[in-house]
Amino acid sequence: MKLNTKYILFIASIHLAAFIMSYFVFRENKIFFIVSELFILASIFLSWGLYRQLIQPVQMLASGAEAIADRDFSIKLIPTGQEEVDVLVRVYNQMIEQLRSERLVQAEQHYFLEKLIQTSPIGILILDLDGQFYSLNPRAEALIGLGKKELEQQDLRQIRHPLIEAIVGMEQGKTQILQADSAKKFKIHKAGFIDRGFRRSFVTIEELTLEILEAEKKAYGKVIRMMAHEVNNTLGAVNSILDTAQSLEQNPRLQQAWQVAIERNNNLAQFMTRFADVIRLPLPNLERVDARELLQKAADLMRFKAAEHSIHLEMDLGKKPIYFQADRTQMEQVLLNALKNAIEAMSKPGKIQLKASENPTILQIIDEGQGIPAGMEDLLFSPFFSTKDHGQGIGLTLIREILMMHGFDFSLKTGADGKTVFEVRIETQN
Repeated sequence: MKLNTKYILFIASIHLAAFIMSYFVFRENKIFFIVSELFILASIFLSWGLYRQLIQPVQMLASGAEAIADRDFSIKLIPTGQEEVDVLVRVYNQMIEQLRSERLVQAEQHYFLEKLIQTSPIGILILDLDGQFYSLNPRAEALIGLGKKELEQQDLRQIRHPLIEAIVGMEQGKTQILQADSAKKFKIHKAGFIDRGFRRSFVTIEELTLEILEAEKKAYGKVIRMMAHEVNNTLGAVNSILDTAQSLEQNPRLQQAWQVAIERNNNLAQFMTRFADVIRLPLPNLERVDARELLQKAADLMRFKAAEHSIHLEMDLGKKPIYFQADRTQMEQVLLNALKNAIEAMSKPGKIQLKASENPTILQIIDEGQGIPAGMEDLLFSPFFSTKDHGQGIGLTLIREILMMHGFDFSLKTGADGKTVFEVRIETQN
């Protein structure tokens, strides 16, 4: 039973009893009976006034409590004019104002945090209480290559993706550097936060490829410039002496020896030039090119070299042009180097496939050669690394530099079927 109901019943019972008693006591004296009834009516009026002063403020505070329970912080109480009650009213109004202000600040901070997460250049993946996918920002979606719907529909432990596998296996508070797709490197950090009393996890994914490549290029660029300077200065002076000696020499055998020395010096100069070309590579001059045309031209240029090794070049280029934006000359160099490597990797007669497809645009060169030795895939695009006995690693380094400047994804892997695939992935541009 509510407090106001109890109060009304109590007052009603007291006044009813007083009315009955006054009737029996003063029923023979009408004047005293009328006076007693007037006192009872006055008491009823005073009781009603007390009810308004005591019960109604309590009801008003109760309605304020309901507003707080409903998270409605816009309702304030009006002072009643009673000091005792108005103290509570002032405290309530101050509390509501503070809650409203804090809620506004919290909403603004939440909005700012959401914007920060959505526009962050670092990928952010948030997990639920069970360690499964909850949400991710656009950058994480781009790095992982899987959308929100795909992640929601699968158990993360069942997804075969290097980044997802690393995230699932990581402990909270740990950081890991992961290399994927031959040339790309990622920094993954897994941390925790408290959500409504429960501990959850989030993961940050930062691509380090560009920073690492830039640092590498600065390091080997300085060395190459020093080498080129010293070698070219030395070769110029030495060749001048050799030319003079050859012109004065009468012995044919010695003249031939001088010529061999001059040619070796020229070869060394060309060797240093190829090294220097890697660090002098210009920015791409973008134009609309056809992937089919690029692969066909590379095949035409390398067809005789392939024939010398009894290798057949098989084309799978589709029936219509596949256009994208690139530097034609640089992309031709990439495909020629990749096709040359594929031919050299073939130790016996066979075939090399050149493929092009679209949505997204993918260029592939597939050989049936010796394959990439175990543990070497992650080193292939390291500066001047080569699996060949006398290789210098210039070709793959040049490929890496050109494709990274274009912003294209690429990989070089040997599959379970023994075939080695060089692949370039490009967003189709019309």
